[in-house]
Amino acid sequence: MPQAGRYAQVIVDIAVSDTDRVYTYRVPEGMTLVPGTRVSVPFGHRELEGYVLALSDETDLAQERIKPVTSALEDYPALLPELMELAQEISRERHCPLALALRLMLPAEMRTGRVRVKTQLAAKLAIAPDAVAQAIKAETRSPKRRLLLQLLSDGLSHPVSELKALVRDPLPALRALEEKGLVAVSDQEVLRQPLPSVSLQEPEPVLTAGQEEALGEILPAIKRGSGAFLLHGVTGSGKTEVYIRAVKACLKSGKGAIVLIPEIVLTPQMVSWFRGRFGDVAAVMHSRLSAGERFDEWRRVRRAEARVVIGARSAVFAPVERLGLVVVDEEHEPSYQAENAPAYDARDMALQRARREGAVVILASATPSILSFAKASRGDYMLLEMPDRVGVSALPQVTLVDMREELRLGNRSMFSALLQERLDACMASGQQAMIFLNRRGYAPGVLCRKCGHVVPCPQCDVKMTYHQQDGLMRCHYCGLTQALPDSCPVCHSRFIKPFGIGTQKVEEELRRRYPEVEIVRLDLDTTTGKDAHRALLDRFRSGQARIMVGTQMIAKGLDFPQVTLVGAVLADLSLNLPDYRSEERTFQLLTQVAGRAGRANRPGEVIIQTYKPEHFAIQAAAQQDYRAFFNQEFSRRRQKLYPPFTMLVRLLVEARQERQAREVSGKLYARVTQMLADNPRLKRRVIFAREDESPIKRIAGLSRAQVFMKLLVHPESDEVLQFLKDLSEEPWPCRVNLEVNPASMA
Repeated sequence: MPQAGRYAQVIVDIAVSDTDRVYTYRVPEGMTLVPGTRVSVPFGHRELEGYVLALSDETDLAQERIKPVTSALEDYPALLPELMELAQEISRERHCPLALALRLMLPAEMRTGRVRVKTQLAAKLAIAPDAVAQAIKAETRSPKRRLLLQLLSDGLSHPVSELKALVRDPLPALRALEEKGLVAVSDQEVLRQPLPSVSLQEPEPVLTAGQEEALGEILPAIKRGSGAFLLHGVTGSGKTEVYIRAVKACLKSGKGAIVLIPEIVLTPQMVSWFRGRFGDVAAVMHSRLSAGERFDEWRRVRRAEARVVIGARSAVFAPVERLGLVVVDEEHEPSYQAENAPAYDARDMALQRARREGAVVILASATPSILSFAKASRGDYMLLEMPDRVGVSALPQVTLVDMREELRLGNRSMFSALLQERLDACMASGQQAMIFLNRRGYAPGVLCRKCGHVVPCPQCDVKMTYHQQDGLMRCHYCGLTQALPDSCPVCHSRFIKPFGIGTQKVEEELRRRYPEVEIVRLDLDTTTGKDAHRALLDRFRSGQARIMVGTQMIAKGLDFPQVTLVGAVLADLSLNLPDYRSEERTFQLLTQVAGRAGRANRPGEVIIQTYKPEHFAIQAAAQQDYRAFFNQEFSRRRQKLYPPFTMLVRLLVEARQERQAREVSGKLYARVTQMLADNPRLKRRVIFAREDESPIKRIAGLSRAQVFMKLLVHPESDEVLQFLKDLSEEPWPCRVNLEVNPASMA
């Protein structure tokens, strides 16, 4: 309902701390605003966009200082009250300007008018249907006008472009009919739909005992409007059907739902399942949609035409009114954590929205994150377990291959003898196989074999990756491309060439071995175009392609009944990352990719090639034993004081010059050590603090340095965080970001 008010309290859309406060504007006579409306307001000598937070009839400000609101940018409040409150909470907790948090709640294209409502010229009758016959009869001199009246006699609105297929140049005739009052011609809104309209078609499968048990806890929670669950189900146990039944219960009670997925590549599959059961009431939101499609899907949700949202991380802020459920599929995925300010975690946002709006959260995974499983173990979430696969399919047989032994036996191929043998048998039997390597490109580096020089990115502290498809070297951090050098830039030797393997090289080797078999590759290089991932998945799902090669994109959520063999090449790559989570991510990747095999009535087999077969993470993945892995990893983190027992915090400095980055980080460190020296009580909560260059010293031309700290998890540590927040917001000569338990330690 419109809210009266002479004054609007507005946050101006400038994401800097200097303007991070509410400004008062006068509401002009005749303009009606409500909280959540986007407005255009004068600010200094500029006209800027802003958000109305509240309205009031009184103000203490002098009238001559109060400027009027210029205009409302929409005739409806773009921001729901609950999302405005969430933005304020994010601003406080993530130490960022409120304007930056409010931007999360809207499609980016809405800001500064970068996308508009799409319209098309349409015509419809302006007279009663029973008067059409007489009007047609009266048009004795124009067969075209008679035909148009006949076409419009159904009473529906018809786009002029559609009428052009039946009537040549219809617009002059329509204007003539409009002058007579017989037809109305006007601009009509058109929704840009990323997916074709569908009719309900999917039958409901019979639930397993595990699904029934899980829903027996979830459905009553939806009815009462509270509850947080960790759904731990093995790969192929039917977690998606649990989501669908929970969403169905929400819709039946008049509530809406959000289903988060970690990868764009999973979107077509998940959307097809949900739209097959719920039709057009399901909307999709992700970064691969066009600007217009994203805007229109958001508007469908805002107008409650779509009540179910399926999307990636940012879909957690979708404007679903009467929210009843948020599902976080594959909740262990690091992609749910945004790295750019405000650095939110979609899992935390789901829980915060649910508490605020009376909704239920389901965090689900075959390999839950250590933190989530620890919370479930202590009772923060209700743990629901589904240990069995749906139907007759069993978990696949997993074999570890020691590549050190393969080398000793003289096998220098990227494929072990066992994997080659099983691939030959799989192709001969007409089945499908998936080959996993979590490294894209053709070769991960370009090496001079005379002096050992590895070609670096000139803008980043990383090596260039060679891509054979276009014969270029690429930096996977800043995107810079360069030609392969003819000679070594250091010793000028001609012995410079790509070394190592990536997904392109794996694909090339498979094409050489199986020239008659179609192969598809899924990685960031092959899925950049709009709907590219959908086309590749469709070719594999239809059976046209028999082998899929891919990075972690193929490791989770995908369901292909004909896949009986999965091979993991260089399975221990992720163990070498300088990150305390490397063991966890290795276990999750291998367990998830193994779960792609044997999902129908044919047994599956998984070959894991590794140089560290004795490592506990790889052993647990081979045995698909989550609890064994959790117990050992949890104990390791307690012993070494890693999260969740501590917090890792850093002030990351980025500057054009390395000298400036280290200068600023040095000054930050001096301020931190002085604060700790002055506060012995807080110093007890700090395990260590140090200043040094970042693990990757340079990215996209910016030098990086850091102040890195490890804090005990304790209420007093919040005082240290507040000090660091205030310190980061001081006017430094370069960028300073505060990161708490950052998604990447690079």
